[in-house]
Amino acid sequence: MKAFLILEDGHVFSGRSIGAAKEAVSEIVFNTSMTGYLEVLTDPSYAGQAVAMTYPLIGNYGICREDMESERPWVSGFIVRELSRMPSNFRSENSIQDFLTKYQIPGICGIDTRALTRILREAGTMNGIITTDEHFQTEEVQRRLKAYATGDEVSRVTCKKPYVLPGEGLKVALLDLGAKRNIIRSLQNRGCEVTVYPSFTSAEEIIASGPDGIMLSNGPGDPKACKKVIQEIRKLYETTIPIFAICLGHQLMALATGADTYKLKYGHRGGNHPVRDLGDGKVYITSQNHGYAVDAKSLNKKTAVPAFENVNDGTNEGLLYTGKNIFTVQFHPEACPGPKDSDGLFDRFMKMMEVGKNA
Repeated sequence: MKAFLILEDGHVFSGRSIGAAKEAVSEIVFNTSMTGYLEVLTDPSYAGQAVAMTYPLIGNYGICREDMESERPWVSGFIVRELSRMPSNFRSENSIQDFLTKYQIPGICGIDTRALTRILREAGTMNGIITTDEHFQTEEVQRRLKAYATGDEVSRVTCKKPYVLPGEGLKVALLDLGAKRNIIRSLQNRGCEVTVYPSFTSAEEIIASGPDGIMLSNGPGDPKACKKVIQEIRKLYETTIPIFAICLGHQLMALATGADTYKLKYGHRGGNHPVRDLGDGKVYITSQNHGYAVDAKSLNKKTAVPAFENVNDGTNEGLLYTGKNIFTVQFHPEACPGPKDSDGLFDRFMKMMEVGKNA
């Protein structure tokens, strides 16, 4: 079946339909990872977005549910050059085509994803539609695309009620803004008991549980749309509890303490982004997935100072909070399938909690 990807600027790509035969209007973004397409599909940070994979062959190792970052895929659509319909992998449980169909995710294959990526790099992230309607009306499509906005995606992807994952070590409260499973695994691997809280949980409830540390997770959308969450994070900042925040959590902590965020032209999404530690000069190769960044110029140095920066474009990649046991990063130290360069940041968080507990 024919399918079309129509961009807000008028570009039209013609290909073949994959997954569910339905329309999807969403923000169109690209990811440069060579592996990990299942983790991309199931990362809640992609809610409200259709993802174009720049690697030309996708689906060759099939679907293994153990690798999923959440219970279901969150992307609005999936865009690939070539889809492998016959996976070859002893761990594979299903094909990506059947997976997309099961969860009603529409997609398109057979298009020039390199050309699409160049358009998005030059013009910036834009809205688009995946459709199988060969008789689409250009004016009507453009009206729908210009009217589309991602909205409050955090409330859609967060857990509905708190739950506890047992451990015999330190107690961590994880605020689920769209948390990837590997954040939880990274804490459990270090013996932590992890209590996961919905994004709408009050700071008072989290503090009353007596955690040794607090984690603010990754998540989707514009950080400035999370007004109530920002208010609660400000209350968490005022405590002496050690806090480690990743991606959206990093942005929300910055907003909660008076800094500003802005939308990047086309975002950072992939597994090969170099980040410099401003403390020792070491460069990590990191996994990233974000469309917004903290404006380093808006920081009050009495509150926070830059700790990491992106080597490619100089954007902020992390903060250290002055006089607080708080550090935040824009990239993903829990990256799965990798790279693992910055995994040690979880050990830094563990030491912060141990020191705080014994103080």
